[in-house]
Amino acid sequence: MCTVCGCGEGETRIEGQGLEHDHDHAHGHHHHHHDHEHGHAHSHDHGHHHDHDHEHSHAHDHGHHQHTHGDHHDYGQGPAHAHAPGMSQSRMVQIEQDILGKNNQYAAANRQLFQERQILALNLVSSPGSGKTSLLTRSIDDLKGELPITVIEGDQQTANDADRIRETGVSALQINTGKGCHLDAHMIGHAMESLQPADNSLLFIENVGNLVCPAAFDLGEAHKVAILSVTEGEDKPLKYPDMFHAADLMILNKTDLLPYLDFDVNKCIEFARRVNPDIEVLQLSAKSGEGMDAWYQWIRSRMV
Repeated sequence: MCTVCGCGEGETRIEGQGLEHDHDHAHGHHHHHHDHEHGHAHSHDHGHHHDHDHEHSHAHDHGHHQHTHGDHHDYGQGPAHAHAPGMSQSRMVQIEQDILGKNNQYAAANRQLFQERQILALNLVSSPGSGKTSLLTRSIDDLKGELPITVIEGDQQTANDADRIRETGVSALQINTGKGCHLDAHMIGHAMESLQPADNSLLFIENVGNLVCPAAFDLGEAHKVAILSVTEGEDKPLKYPDMFHAADLMILNKTDLLPYLDFDVNKCIEFARRVNPDIEVLQLSAKSGEGMDAWYQWIRSRMV
């Protein structure tokens, strides 16, 4: 898990803000009250006192590990299954619980905000290259005439994806996580202050391309949507079970390539439902448009 193993050390930058979300996490980061004036006679004070005090003890001793090959290492008994050399498992579990507990407080505040303002927030998660951004741009082009849409983009570096989204005419905000490999609820709270999405609207959150760490971090979204490209292999749900267990919907993308691939759709769906019996599945191609109507109907049915 990035926040305890050390790969999260680095600065997070949110467009238009001076926030440097430094993952040494010794900052007493006091989050602003979210006083939103929406044209309604209510201003929401969402209690976002984000004393960002994650006890991120990065005991990351890069000693030489001598693993006997053939051993099966199930590292970590905590919620994120992390380990760190030289750290006891009980201490690791406590650190994970502290980090995720604090994140869940921020997520609850975000969720309250979304519910009060009737914003449908979807957290899109996948491996790099699954076609998330292409799916987003097509979805926005097709839906922006009927729904107010805003987008939060997560990447380690560059604003390339946010720039692509803005070309569709909707507001997008880029969060660069530096060496971090996921968005967290605190970042989303800050992004909302800048974006100010409309009430009764759709918010897409495109998470960093990673099937591991984003599974553990609730952002306050209504649904996690796991996007799996048919070029990736049908056993991904078994290899990364936490992500597919956390998702409400799995989108099989790039189905236009199926005639050229040895990909067993039924087996992939079987594997996903072995991990999460309740997961919904949609098959589509963001390129050809096949199956996109079912995706749009899925969204419409969840708008408040």
